[in-house]
Amino acid sequence: MSIQHGGCLCGAVRYQVSGQPLRSGACHCTYCQKRTGSAFGIGHYFDAAAVTFNDAPRSRYTHHSDETGRALEQEFCPRCGSVVSWLAEALPAARAIAGGSLDDPNAFAVRRHVWLRSAHSWVVPPADVEQHQLGSLPAVPR
Repeated sequence: MSIQHGGCLCGAVRYQVSGQPLRSGACHCTYCQKRTGSAFGIGHYFDAAAVTFNDAPRSRYTHHSDETGRALEQEFCPRCGSVVSWLAEALPAARAIAGGSLDDPNAFAVRRHVWLRSAHSWVVPPADVEQHQLGSLPAVPR
């Protein structure tokens, strides 16, 4: 079984993931752009039981999408502010790991690009990956 490690910028929050992600993708929504300070965010979603953290405290912020209404609870280091993980309402049994927080950020391939309608004009996803103008998570009944 594959085991990967990662953590925040200052090293206070550390985690371990085992196995392969259930899904990996780059999200181009405006929330992920603001959350990362970049053009997109990379998330690797694992079965929640496959992710373990050290005992360092993590701060949380819950965002409700103005597009879908779904909640996204991000977890970040209270010392350096690095987002390391999040929980998505649409995938309740999963925990996402921020791709850039992995010690080896190339450990998992990004196979999906979502919310491309918000992508920066210079972003061109590879032709061999899933591409969605909107999200690709299951709909939440209302």
